[in-house]
Amino acid sequence: MKIKIIALGKVHEQYLKDGINEFLRRISPYATIEILELQPVEIKDMNLKSKALDMEADKILSYIKPSSYVITLEIEGKSISSEDFSNQIKEIINSGVNELIFVIGSSYGLSPKVSQRADFKLSLSKMTLLHNFARLILVEQIYRAFKIMNGETYHK
Repeated sequence: MKIKIIALGKVHEQYLKDGINEFLRRISPYATIEILELQPVEIKDMNLKSKALDMEADKILSYIKPSSYVITLEIEGKSISSEDFSNQIKEIINSGVNELIFVIGSSYGLSPKVSQRADFKLSLSKMTLLHNFARLILVEQIYRAFKIMNGETYHK
């Protein structure tokens, strides 16, 4: 299984980079995982927010194949347990999909164009998280999903 995380913006904090890299290393025996960082469109006038999000959407969508399974991280997405997340990834793998893509939008969210392309909309929490924390939490949950899927122990 090839997993790609498309994220708007870079992680600047070293402690977050270290945590993300640690979980990427841990995931490597289970799946090939890649993080693609795209430059967000700078929004100087909030009246142009929609246009900027659509410009970001065009960038994001250019990296998504028609056959890819896409999970977007969205505030209005569905909150699920780690076990349900693991089961969902297992079902995606068993369905024959060879590329799973997670999309993390900019701090302004995602364009409806990207949201409409999603096969599943995921919310990591009802709480508002720092944008870069979402990336760390996502890679940790992907790692946890593979541990659960393989019946391996992982602390709770």
